[in-house]
Amino acid sequence: MKVLITGGAGFIGSNAAARFLLRGAEVIVIDNLAGHASAMNLRWLQSQGPLSFHHLDVRHADALTAVLCQNSEADLVLHLASQVAVTSSIADPRLDFEVNTLGTFNLLEAARLAGLQAPIIYASTNKVYGQLADLGIDDSLGRCDFIALRHGVPEERALDFHSPYGCSKGAADQYVRDYHRIFGLNTIVMRQSCIYGPRQFGCEDQGWLAWLMIAAVNRRPVTIYGDGRQVRDILQIDDLLDAFEAAAKNIAITAGSVYNIGGGPANAVDLLEVLDFIEEQTGVRVSRRFAAPRPGDQRVYISDIRRAGRQLGWRPRVGWKQGLSEFLDWITANCGQRTATISVPRSRVPRFSVSSTSAQR
Repeated sequence: MKVLITGGAGFIGSNAAARFLLRGAEVIVIDNLAGHASAMNLRWLQSQGPLSFHHLDVRHADALTAVLCQNSEADLVLHLASQVAVTSSIADPRLDFEVNTLGTFNLLEAARLAGLQAPIIYASTNKVYGQLADLGIDDSLGRCDFIALRHGVPEERALDFHSPYGCSKGAADQYVRDYHRIFGLNTIVMRQSCIYGPRQFGCEDQGWLAWLMIAAVNRRPVTIYGDGRQVRDILQIDDLLDAFEAAAKNIAITAGSVYNIGGGPANAVDLLEVLDFIEEQTGVRVSRRFAAPRPGDQRVYISDIRRAGRQLGWRPRVGWKQGLSEFLDWITANCGQRTATISVPRSRVPRFSVSSTSAQR
C-alpha cells in the first residue's frame, strides 16, 4: 500500500504516517516543517520506518504536481497540510488563504492532472458552521448544551464561515466536494472537532487540551477567554484515524461525501471540566485568570456523528476520561520541565481560547 500525506509531520499527519509505516506501507510525507513541532515529529517518524519525505509547501503548485504525478498509483491521500489557528488567520489573512484555500486547490489540481484514483481525505473543521449563534443553548446544568440538537450539529447544517480561518477552510472544503462532482476525484471531507493525543505539542494558538496539560505539569498559569463553560466534543487521535480508514475502505459510498467527526455527545466536555480532571489526575492546582471571549468563539460545538455511524460503521472507542488520562501520561513524559522535548519560554503565559483551536496539527 502507498499512502501520501500532506502535513505529514504535523500532529495528525505523524500519527497517520506512523500507523501505516508499522503496517509496512510505503509512506510519502509532504511538509514544509513550518509547524512548531514538525521537525521533531519528522525525526521521530524517521525512527518508525523508511519513508519518503518531500520538504515543500503546498502553495508551490508545480512542485506539488510533480510529486503527485510521480506517485499517481497511490492508494490513499490524506490532505492535512494547513494553517491551523484562528488567531494567526486574523493576524495574517493572506497567508491563511494561501495555505488553506490555494494549497488545497493546488492539491486537487495536482491529483486531477496526475489522474489519481485513490481516495483523497481532506481534514476540514467544525469552524465552517460559524458561531451557531441562532441555536438555543441550555446552561441549566452548569455547562452549555444545545436545546434542539441533542445529537449535535449535523452535516445538513448551513455553512456560515466566521473568521478568516473559517473562510479559508470552508472554501477549501467546498472545492474538495466539487472536485468529485465535476472531475470525479474520490474526495471525502472530514469536518473535525477537537482531536487530541500523542505528538500534539500544544501552544498558545492550537492544541488546547495539550496546552492545558503542559501548563499543569510545568505549574504555569493559564488564561481562560470566556467563562470556561464552552463545550466541545473531543476525539482521541486513533479514533480519527479509524474514521479515515473506514471512509477510504467504503469509497463507493463515501466519495463526494461530508462527515462530521468528533467525540459526539458522549465525549462533550467543557473547559473547566477538563481543568478539574487534569488537576485531579496530577494533584496540581492550575492557576487561571479569566478574560473576555475572543471573536468567533463557538459557545458550544458538538458533532452529530450518526452519519459516520450509519455509512462507515464507525464510532469513537476511547472515552474522554480514558483518552485524557493516557494523553496526560504522554504529556508528562514528553513535555515536563525535566523531560521536555519541546520548550515553551517561561516568559510566555499560556493562554487558552476554544475559538483559536484546531486539531489539524
